[in-house]
Amino acid sequence: METRDAGRSPVWPLTAWGTTRLVLLLCVLKVLVFPGPDVTGDVSVIYRDWSDVLRAGTFPLDDVTWQYPPAAAFAVLSPALLPFLEYATAFFVLASATDLAVLALLWRAGRGPGRSPRGAWVWVAGVPLLGPTVYARYDVMATAVAVAALLAAGRHPRAAGALAAVGALLKVWPALVLVGMRGRAPWAAAALSGAGLAALSAVAMPGAFAFLTFQRERGTEVESLGSLVFHVARHFGWAGGVVLNYGSMEFLGPYVGVVSTVSLGLSAAAFGWLLLWRLMSSRQAAPRRAAHTAADAAFVAVLMFTVTSRVISPQYMVWLIGLAAVCRCFRASRMRVPAALVLAAAPVTVLEFPVLFADVVASTPLGIALLAVRNGLLVAAALAGARALWRDTAGHGGTRGPARESGRLSRGAPADTPASAP
Repeated sequence: METRDAGRSPVWPLTAWGTTRLVLLLCVLKVLVFPGPDVTGDVSVIYRDWSDVLRAGTFPLDDVTWQYPPAAAFAVLSPALLPFLEYATAFFVLASATDLAVLALLWRAGRGPGRSPRGAWVWVAGVPLLGPTVYARYDVMATAVAVAALLAAGRHPRAAGALAAVGALLKVWPALVLVGMRGRAPWAAAALSGAGLAALSAVAMPGAFAFLTFQRERGTEVESLGSLVFHVARHFGWAGGVVLNYGSMEFLGPYVGVVSTVSLGLSAAAFGWLLLWRLMSSRQAAPRRAAHTAADAAFVAVLMFTVTSRVISPQYMVWLIGLAAVCRCFRASRMRVPAALVLAAAPVTVLEFPVLFADVVASTPLGIALLAVRNGLLVAAALAGARALWRDTAGHGGTRGPARESGRLSRGAPADTPASAP
């Protein structure tokens, strides 16, 4: 009994979290030098400049690198909560605090019948594998909102929907956590909350949705799946090249538009598959749909839209690790293999950015190999996750998992119940 209790003690994950996050903080504060280009410039220069504009009462209308929904302003302005610290330092401290809050949510959610502390450990181990970039972007804040939404879905569907709306207005992708949520309550709450916050943003400051017009001339970002075509083509005389465009390193030149269109088509196909899954799972498994299904579906949805995106920046991995961690809080989750593949992709990601980013930009054989491995792992995770989700809930054998849980319920041992969720 003592051994089991020790295994569920928060001391070890907190110790591991504290040790690894101290290293991350020392890196972003430049006490320790991390290999590769400086990743903190987005915060110390770009975010700080945006905060000056936002404090003046408007969104950065003249800056095409502002490509974020209106609630991103709260993340950019958040260092004002710590006025005794310099802007960048305050941002890093708040990012670390958000990181800890996610761990607390996952640890609490991993307690109880049908739950597992593995979710918390996925977060503890996964984040430092991405290096200091995690603390030098506001994606950890959007991920925290998405994690909270998924963990609230069982007991508080309206709160889950509202959180999903807030997350969507922070960085769009958290809207995907709604995909597997049951009933109308979370969707209605998300629609009402999102509409209200959007209207308030539009009235409060001009330019709330200017970011929508700053995507028109985007190329294909050098770390995306589609970019591999051009990385290889450069060695065979392709006439295009890599330029700093709209705040990121992108390919511009012949056929870039074609690859971007294909990427958009694949995203549309992913949306169609998710819609079909939703319809099929509602017909076959809705009465006994397990609590883990919402987390599994959200993870698969974000995986699909990540691999089909024109941009797979390192910070996108924070989203995937956060959602993988939520899935692993449920013992019945079918996302064990996809979660492991995402974790395997994390150290490859930190190698391609920032450690060897010069090789990626120059399309050296090493840079191409790193991208091929990282993106290949993510594609494999998306395909494996989609297959597992379909078989679990929409295929002919899809009711087997929920049926097993139903049997446990009849014996008085509720598996996958939302009792531990916040």
